[in-house]
Amino acid sequence: MARHSIEVPGLHHGDLPIPQACVVGNLLASSGISPLDPATGAVPEGTEEQVELVFANARRVLEAAGGSPENVAKCTVFVRDKAIRPVIDKYWTEMFPNEASRPARHTLRIDLAEPLQIQLEILALLEEGGRP
Repeated sequence: MARHSIEVPGLHHGDLPIPQACVVGNLLASSGISPLDPATGAVPEGTEEQVELVFANARRVLEAAGGSPENVAKCTVFVRDKAIRPVIDKYWTEMFPNEASRPARHTLRIDLAEPLQIQLEILALLEEGGRP
């Protein structure tokens, strides 16, 4: 089964040879999705801006692979401080509005590199024929 890297213009892991995601068959596994502004290359300072941007970047990764939020089966949320959960929940319910059809989610507190307050990883099952 072929494996394909997914790259998204403006999103990167510095100079590291790490794609934004990998697709094997119709399974998408992301790398760490950060709140990097693809237009400026900067991470905003504010919590609200970072959370909004990280969910927008997750959409960008999904779209680059031919998917959408409907394809997400699991989302792992890494945070520096779990006190930002209400902000996460706001954007979570915007991205996944149907409470009867939301992906699994696990939120973990870790020491993220400054100035990151949040990072996501997603697993998604793409439709047959999704873009490699």
